[in-house]
Order: sequence, then C-alpha cells, then structure tokens
Amino acid sequence: MQGSSRSDSFEAVVLPHLDAAYNLARWLMRDPAAAEDVVQEAVLRALTYFSSYTGLNARAWLLQIVRNTAYGSTRLDRGVRLVPLDDAEEQNDLPPAAGDDPEAALLRASGEREVRALIASLPVELREPLVLRELEELSYKEIADITRIPIGTVMSRLWRARRLLVRAAAARDVA
Repeated sequence: MQGSSRSDSFEAVVLPHLDAAYNLARWLMRDPAAAEDVVQEAVLRALTYFSSYTGLNARAWLLQIVRNTAYGSTRLDRGVRLVPLDDAEEQNDLPPAAGDDPEAALLRASGEREVRALIASLPVELREPLVLRELEELSYKEIADITRIPIGTVMSRLWRARRLLVRAAAARDVA
C-alpha cells in the first residue's frame, strides 16, 4: 500500500451495514420516510468523515453516525406513542417457519407484531439500547461507544426496557 495503512473502500466499510443503519433509524424515528432521510444523511456524513475512520468496528462507527443524525433531526419523536409497524415492508421480515401451517404462521406473525408494538411504545432512551442489543446483537461496550453513555447506564436502561416490556405484555394478557 502506498501511503495508507487502510485499504478498505467506503463501499466495503459502509454498504454491508446499511440494513442495520436503516433498522436503527426506523426504531428511533418511528417513520419509514424519516428513517430513510436519516440514513441518507448519515451516509453522506460517513462519506465526508471517512478519512477519520480508524478501521475498527465499521458497524458501530456507522450506527453512531446514524444515531447522531437521528438525534439531530427535528423529526425525532421523543415522546411515548404507539406507532403501528406492521406495514408490508415489516411483514416481509417475517418468513414462515419451516413446517408452519397457515394458522401457526399467522399466530407467530401476530406475536412478532405485538412485540414490535411494545418496543415502539418505549421511550427513545430505552428503545435505542434495546434495539441495538436485541435486534442488532451489539455488545454492551459497542452500545456504550455508539450512544456515548457508560456501560452501567446501558445495562440499567436495558433492564428498565425489559422490565417495561414484561409489564406491558402482562397487562395486554390481562386485558
């Protein structure tokens, strides 16, 4: 390599993580169009600052940019509000399990939509680490790095988010 210790191209670093970027933006923004705008702006920012990319965790680097872009957006809804996430795009994420009959597939999809609705009802400061941990499968350290909060706070917020989900699910079962 001539003059560079890093050979990764922008495309090689960013493109594999666009789905994760959109997923995080979608959960933060709670609106597909706003999420697309955030991802587009984040990719532009990533391109602008690519020279500062150190070659370490590309996914965490991009997700941190997405997060910062979402928080900088005037459309970030920080209130607690239930938003349906069962549009056609979300439906396509739920492939039928092997051997599922139509009734079992419907019950499974219904349960997953309910979980998504419960997650969407969480305040953003609890929803964000939960999505990063449970849906994106990031470590506590990666979440702490992305959100710029201490690992103890990440763990506390995850505990609170999970507790609220359990309570909300139990309340739905009773109703």
